Amino acid sequence: IVGMGFSNLIAFFIMLTTAATLFKAGLHDIQTSAQAAEALRPIAGEFTFILFAAGIVGTGLLAIPVLAGSAAYAVAELLKKPASLSLSFHAAKDFYAMIAIATLLGVVLDFSGIDPIKALLWSAVINGIVAVPLMIALMHMASRPKVMRSFIIGNHVKYLGWAATLVMAIAAVTLGFMTFFK
Repeated sequence: IVGMGFSNLIAFFIMLTTAATLFKAGLHDIQTSAQAAEALRPIAGEFTFILFAAGIVGTGLLAIPVLAGSAAYAVAELLKKPASLSLSFHAAKDFYAMIAIATLLGVVLDFSGIDPIKALLWSAVINGIVAVPLMIALMHMASRPKVMRSFIIGNHVKYLGWAATLVMAIAAVTLGFMTFFK
């Protein structure tokens, strides 16, 4: 929880400083990584792009194993195959193959010419839309004693969960209207 709090705090200040510097400079439509890196110029000066590149590489080194591993765990669970980084390659071939495939797909995506800024935007949009039915299913399961036994959620958490689900649904519907009915 502490790590999540710090990462959210850092993300907030990244957005705040980016908005303050780029908006003030008249950049309102960021289309490239180079434009995003310009937010560091007031602090980093000549080292702007080196610092930005180091951040991107560091983020990639943190994210790639997590994303590839989580995809491998999900597929292995779905196929009811052994899945654990503590297992040998021979004991969990499918699991390790999925890690390799996910990593290779990331490399192919990198060289495909897809704009990374747009890819980030659309992945967030898709995630927001897909989250609604998943949240509904989660709320149903967490409220049912048949599923959760003695661990069902309390009323406060139930109301908060349904409120969050409603907000996500409204956001997804609003996005649909704004996209298709301009």
